[in-house]
Amino acid sequence: MAIQFHPEQGTIVICDFKGLVPPEMVKRRPVVIVSPRLRHRGKLCAVVPLSTTPPTHIAPYNYKLHINPVLPHPYDAKFHWVKADMIYTISFDRLSLPFGDKDANGKRMYDVRVIDKDDLIKIQQCLLHGLGLTKLTDYL
Repeated sequence: MAIQFHPEQGTIVICDFKGLVPPEMVKRRPVVIVSPRLRHRGKLCAVVPLSTTPPTHIAPYNYKLHINPVLPHPYDAKFHWVKADMIYTISFDRLSLPFGDKDANGKRMYDVRVIDKDDLIKIQQCLLHGLGLTKLTDYL
């Protein structure tokens, strides 16, 4: 179910990239919300994808994000690689909260996960590297 609100920066959600064209992302995967809520810009937010597959060549725009406890299946790896060279501005319609088990009434139990501030700053530094703005990382 699509989210109806702008998640806090650093929130991990699931994004459905279906319809994009390779080498863009083309499947469902976890992402980290990197944009703050901007007034007068409804139903859009910026995200960076996560992958359990390490990059062939680790670059300054990659970050190994440890997730404890792990996300619900099928995203239940102990760490994910941030791909900050692949920033996307995405509609809320593509985003949903991860969910695992169901409660006693059969209702989904959503996993609202916000990474800590230090990890968010590392991801912001990776974003700057991915955008070719490496000199600005000193200001974070």
